[in-house]
Amino acid sequence: MKKYSSFFKIFFITFASLLLTACVHDDKYDDPALQDYQCRDLTATLTIAQVKALHTNMRYVFPENSTAVMEGYVSSTDESGNIYKTIYIQDSPVNPTQGFVISVDAVSTYTKFPQGSKIYIELKGLALGTYGGLVQLGIEDANAVAQGVDAVSRIPEKLVPQRIFRSCSVREEIVPKVLKISEMAANTDLLGALIKVEDVEFTNRVLCSAYAPDGVTVDRPIGQGWNGSAYTSTAVVRNSGFAAFANQQLPAGNGDFVGIFSKFNSTYQMYINKQADLADMKTFPRLDGIASNPCVIDPSAYTAKTVAEVKQLFTSGLTQISGNFLLKAKVTANDETGNLFKYIYVEDATGGIRVNINKTNLYQDARFKVGKELYIKLKDLYVGSNGGEIQLGVPFNGNIGQIAEVDVYKHFFDSNMPATPVVATEKTITQLTTADVGRWIKIRNVQFVENDLGEPYAAGGTTNRTLKDCSGNQIILRTSNFATFANNTVDAGQGDIYAILSIFNGTYQLWIPKQVHADFDNPRCDNAVAPKILFSDEFGTTLNTTNWTGVSVTGAQVWVTSNTGTGTNYYAVMNGYVNGINNANEDWLISKEIDMSGMSQINLTFDSDVRYSGTPLKAFVTDNYTGSPATTSWTELSPVWDTNSGAFGFVNSGNVSLNSFAGKKVRIAFKYVSTTSAANTWEIDNVKVKAKP
Repeated sequence: MKKYSSFFKIFFITFASLLLTACVHDDKYDDPALQDYQCRDLTATLTIAQVKALHTNMRYVFPENSTAVMEGYVSSTDESGNIYKTIYIQDSPVNPTQGFVISVDAVSTYTKFPQGSKIYIELKGLALGTYGGLVQLGIEDANAVAQGVDAVSRIPEKLVPQRIFRSCSVREEIVPKVLKISEMAANTDLLGALIKVEDVEFTNRVLCSAYAPDGVTVDRPIGQGWNGSAYTSTAVVRNSGFAAFANQQLPAGNGDFVGIFSKFNSTYQMYINKQADLADMKTFPRLDGIASNPCVIDPSAYTAKTVAEVKQLFTSGLTQISGNFLLKAKVTANDETGNLFKYIYVEDATGGIRVNINKTNLYQDARFKVGKELYIKLKDLYVGSNGGEIQLGVPFNGNIGQIAEVDVYKHFFDSNMPATPVVATEKTITQLTTADVGRWIKIRNVQFVENDLGEPYAAGGTTNRTLKDCSGNQIILRTSNFATFANNTVDAGQGDIYAILSIFNGTYQLWIPKQVHADFDNPRCDNAVAPKILFSDEFGTTLNTTNWTGVSVTGAQVWVTSNTGTGTNYYAVMNGYVNGINNANEDWLISKEIDMSGMSQINLTFDSDVRYSGTPLKAFVTDNYTGSPATTSWTELSPVWDTNSGAFGFVNSGNVSLNSFAGKKVRIAFKYVSTTSAANTWEIDNVKVKAKP
């Protein structure tokens, strides 16, 4: 049985986070008892400005015998957990001119250095460096030195009480410096200080969402000024998913924002010390014209609709919903693993439906977590059919498209009820009907067909694998190549599958949100065993010279690897068209020797993609490679090739039989040819030879 360690790790962290935050009802904190902590009053020899000036283009290290002392007032507090292993200071409690960042490998620093404390820092042995372009104080980092990087490490926790001291007599109230977003670029000396940004609001992109998802740090955009159609200035508020207030809803109104002024590269950002600092952000109407809190809903003011009734609204083409209708349904699947992209499925007692939303990481939004009851305001949305599957969204190029991110707050409302387990509707393959489309279903005792054993869930692009029950009935399992489990090999056993049922042009197909939903560990109905992988290469940043030999017979171009257009997925590519010129080439990509002794049912599979016109790629096999393609006797193979030269997209070769070479040692080769009149691009990926003993 496979070990889904990362799955359970995420579950444990999430559960632990819930336990840690469950007791937090607000962020009103008692002042820490400081009488037992070391305090010491020193005489400062350097100001914050003078210390920062010592850093030029590369780190600056204070000598171990330095007597330099810097002083400042703590502008931050890590009591809520939103600020982590950092102490921010400024040069004055009122109307500061300088702010600064101290990086410490310690938490709960508020208990020793609460906000407003005057602190002294003995600088001997410490170092100045940058992170994201922001100068900070830490210690010299050996790895950064070796790499020539201007960075420092955090001051070790045991060193903190030897270098940082709280004044025994002075603690002030920190009065935030009023600063406009448009003024931030001209006031970078204040980075690290507590500021107030007046008359601001979180933009409609993030309205009605939480400060941050559990355990994830995110940026929430905030706007100031309004020109009639957009904010005149914007910045971001950076929130930690470990903050005590992370799961609370962002303030929806307009008002004054108070937080630490910071920056990462060219982006100005702010950190919240505590949720109470945003208590003023509750004024309506907002700058963008929203007249009242858009995040609350009164279900009694709407006519309730079921999923079945929503589907019945569809007539033909695209049907706009004009009624004041409200759908309450439970989220059954989201985009957590990337197998679903920019859509969720919801379900009630009458059925399930896909809801298209032009927003990534929907699973991080509390409203769209699996098991949550969700209110959907239906007015002005559309129902339409995509390949026969009725979906909810808005028009896009004549089809049913995705609800814009800026409109999410208008249509989706948290029921504020806890998530509960999603119960699957149990069906057999032969029992499935169109009424089940969109539902979370369970099918017992299924297995991947023998031809799919040893294969990944997805190869090259979105891939169909076939499941069958013990009676031979079959159904497609469809997986995106962007799914986190796309490259994992399908289970060779038999078991139960939990999946969303969809349909396309009359063909039922299943989608699993997570690999664990198709965990097949029981013996197969047909007693088939998974094939042995004799050769496999999915390609990486460079051509694996252990697996392949590139032979250039003619031309300057050669086989290389690339990930252009495919994100992190690399493939082998050969292209004779360079700088607008077609070049004559003959280039071979020849595999290492593959031993097929004692094997049967031997198959080669790979994915191919062609772009532009030119000579077709060819595949060969030989059992007597001489070291030269020209003197070797080759047998040409007949795979399925990509034939759509007008667009990129991988096509699977199907199983190419190598049974006639059973018991031999062979090499596989791809031959590329281009001419001065036509040179196309060929890409190869996921090359695999599998067999049975």
